[in-house]
Amino acid sequence: MKYLFLFFLLINTKIFAVVKINEDSLYLVQHYTKAEYQIPMRDGIKLFTIVYTPKDDTKKYPILFNRTPYNVAPYGTEMGFSFRRGLFPAYLREGYIFVFQDVRGRFMSEGVFRHIPPFIDNKKSKKDVDEGSDAYDTVDWLIKNLNNHNGRVGMWGISYSGYYATCAAINAHPALKCISPQAPISDWFFDDMHHHGAFFLAAMFDFLSIMDLPRQRLTNDWVFAYDFKTPDGYGFYLRLEPLPNAKTWYFGDSIAFWNDLVNHPDYDDFWQKRNILPHLRNIKPAVLVVGGWYDAEDLYGTFKTYQSTENNNPRINNSIVIGPWIHGGWARTDGSFLGNVSFNIKTSLYYRDSIELPFFNYYLKDKGTLRLAEATMFMTGKNEWKKFDQWPPKNLETKKLYMHANETLSFDPPQASESSFDEFVSDPHKPVPYTEDIAFKMTKEYMTDDQRFAARRPDVLVYETDILTEDITLAGPSVAHLKVSTTGSDADWVVKLIDVYPSEAPNNPTTRSGMEMGEYQQMVRSEVIRGRYRNSYENPAPFEPGKIEKIDLELLDVLHCFKKGHRIMIQIQSTWFPLVDINPQKFVNNIYEAKIVDFVKAKHRVFRQNGNETYIEVGVLR
Repeated sequence: MKYLFLFFLLINTKIFAVVKINEDSLYLVQHYTKAEYQIPMRDGIKLFTIVYTPKDDTKKYPILFNRTPYNVAPYGTEMGFSFRRGLFPAYLREGYIFVFQDVRGRFMSEGVFRHIPPFIDNKKSKKDVDEGSDAYDTVDWLIKNLNNHNGRVGMWGISYSGYYATCAAINAHPALKCISPQAPISDWFFDDMHHHGAFFLAAMFDFLSIMDLPRQRLTNDWVFAYDFKTPDGYGFYLRLEPLPNAKTWYFGDSIAFWNDLVNHPDYDDFWQKRNILPHLRNIKPAVLVVGGWYDAEDLYGTFKTYQSTENNNPRINNSIVIGPWIHGGWARTDGSFLGNVSFNIKTSLYYRDSIELPFFNYYLKDKGTLRLAEATMFMTGKNEWKKFDQWPPKNLETKKLYMHANETLSFDPPQASESSFDEFVSDPHKPVPYTEDIAFKMTKEYMTDDQRFAARRPDVLVYETDILTEDITLAGPSVAHLKVSTTGSDADWVVKLIDVYPSEAPNNPTTRSGMEMGEYQQMVRSEVIRGRYRNSYENPAPFEPGKIEKIDLELLDVLHCFKKGHRIMIQIQSTWFPLVDINPQKFVNNIYEAKIVDFVKAKHRVFRQNGNETYIEVGVLR
């Protein structure tokens, strides 16, 4: 009987969702007018732009502006826009002029699309165009040509669109009063593409195969050219290795940015010019940076955009919000759970109603009183919102979590009598999977996935504390300080921070069938570094076989409470597939050009003795 009830509950929920969407669509049709424009830029290129204007012309409205490479559909006379872009239905009833634009070279906009083109800092001529100038020119046109606006513009965007919002804030148009870069790209060598030089294969191969197909003409639709004929990413990408097969079997020269990747494996001038962070100066609009703790794509960009904006523009209003979300999850889910992990409350609804809408209303409509903390952060583990007057918080105590013999982990340093290292054999032909799911792409849930499947592998080192006798909350960034050696000449190093639940932990409503939350190993934070970049991202260097090397690996920020009765675990491994491509473990000048003979087994050691300690430096919230 309970399954029958659940069936009707799901059906009714879906019906309610459809009805709600229809109500919002009907409201848009009844209260807004749609127009399409080709807006000229300073170099003569025209960018396709859709504008939704309230029909009630007795009032003046602010403009909310979004630029995207992912299309502004629906085109033509059809009314409607996707709330997945970041707005939600309350904005319709609040009253704004909504503007959506295809960026240069995408879909119905003229010009040539370039991924993250170099930003031009100095005064731009008519020939000097970038994403900042295109935003400026569009805002200028909107202010001069639209009716019934109040002279104020706000911008927002998620992911790539968040990057475009960031660009618009630099030397901004005077009418641009506030921006919200959400999960923004900042430095594409460290966002999306690589993590400390390790290539994120499962995400980027799929992304570029769709995103970078050449456009033959102006178009209002996507083109899908590749059928990979399998849902099993692990098997597909294992057969694809070594990476020259990607071009030979699939891409040829049709995916231009794949060729850029191959030609620029290191953090050279090509990548450095595409780093927006050094340019985040002379920002005058108010800024609200938004991201998710479990954003597998642009968590780096979120924190670095906030930090650079804060450091370089001390007089502006700049705040950050981080919730328990996947990439864009605050706009696409209610934020109450992720995979098997429950957060107990609808975190996205709190953010939308109490933070984002008041932010835009305050700066664009003089509506309400904005009481926005410098940092509004969701504490995972305890599942509650926290507010801080700075981030990282000032009341942090720096501690070290040391690796010990017998797979133990402790805040106490190792004793001289302990054995000196742990070791494992890494086989590039049998890499450690990043998920136990069958998945082709990077899964949304992997950052909270149970890690018991990995802990059972002989090529994964596991260190665990005793059962905690009190709550411990880690906050801010952490740094893994590794002392390692290898019998090869190159290696990747993966570090995972894990919350181990007690054996009696109950299942959540979202716990999937066959899973038990008792002794669940929830990943809290994880990161990888390609060992060749341990000293410099610009100048890679091989390992000397058997020589102990120091590797410092920044783990991005957390705010997580390891509750009494839980344990803290660290896992260390060398492959993470196919999330990360396979390191041959033989040093080659360019891994994208490695041959099958370069892929060799190697024995890796992690050292623990006094003087060669491996530890994680963490901030403990007092």
